[in-house]
Amino acid sequence: MQYFEDIQPGAVREIGATTLTEEAIIAFAKQFDPQPFHIDPVAAKNSAFGGIIASGWHTAATVMRLIVDSAIELEASLGSPGFDDLAWLKPVRPGDTIRARMTCIDKTPSRSRPGIGSARFLIETFNQNDELVMRFTSIGIMRFRIPAKH
Repeated sequence: MQYFEDIQPGAVREIGATTLTEEAIIAFAKQFDPQPFHIDPVAAKNSAFGGIIASGWHTAATVMRLIVDSAIELEASLGSPGFDDLAWLKPVRPGDTIRARMTCIDKTPSRSRPGIGSARFLIETFNQNDELVMRFTSIGIMRFRIPAKH
């Protein structure tokens, strides 16, 4: 398990990969983002995208799952207050395999809560052609291995 003390600014972690199917893209979009270019192959073909694309929220949720599966379970995580600078840079299409990379930007011990700190991570998501498709900055709250004394 990685604790706050183990996180080093500049450290990079590859956090897995997954392939999105057309069925999964359409199912997600029907429930959460039912725009025609996400759910209707005919309408999508006639759109600016020329075919079905994943909702950006689907891409973000998929990357969150990759993070949980390969990074958060290894840390003494206490959750997150949010993220910054979310950008969807290229469409994710059926059959695309996306992978993500976390880079620690900085970390700060809490001034008001001894024994915990926060770290900011740049999350970059690439497709199978190594094209950057999404990026954002995530803030994680985590425990210290040895809590500070009051």
